[in-house]
Amino acid sequence: MVAEIGPDVQAFPSAAHLASWVGVCPGNHQSAGKRQSGKSRKGNRWARHALCEAAWAASKTKNTYLAAQFRRLAAARGMKRAVIAVAHTILTIGYHLLQRGTVYQDLGSNYFDQRHKLRTTKRLLKRLEALGHKVVLESTLSSALNPGAA
Repeated sequence: MVAEIGPDVQAFPSAAHLASWVGVCPGNHQSAGKRQSGKSRKGNRWARHALCEAAWAASKTKNTYLAAQFRRLAAARGMKRAVIAVAHTILTIGYHLLQRGTVYQDLGSNYFDQRHKLRTTKRLLKRLEALGHKVVLESTLSSALNPGAA
C-alpha cells in the first residue's frame, strides 16, 4: 500500500477520497431516486489488486475483526462484494495508521456480536426455533450480580 500511495497520505483529505482513488469504494449510481448499479469504479489497478489479495488473506484468519466482517458480509451479499468491503476497511485502517502514526489494534472476532447483543440473541433464538428446539433464556449477568437469588 505504501508503495502505491506513498508514506505521506496528506494528498488525500480523507480516507473516503483515498478509497475512491484506489477504486474500492462502493458504487453509488442513482437516477431519479432509484439506485441503478453498485459497481465500484476502476481506480488504481495495483493498489486495488494488492488490497483485494490482502482481504482474501484476512478472510482466512481466525479470531480477527476482518474475518468476522468478511463472514458477515459474504453471507448476505456474496464473497466478491465482501472482499471489496474488507479491502475498503483495510485501506481505511491503513490511511488512519499512516496519518496518525499509531499501531493497529484489532477489535476481535466477537465485535459485531457484542455491539448488538439483543439483536444477536433474537437472531440465534429464531434459528434454534426453526430447527425445532424450545429455548428458555436465563441471564447469567443477574446471577453473577446476585448469587443468593439462585
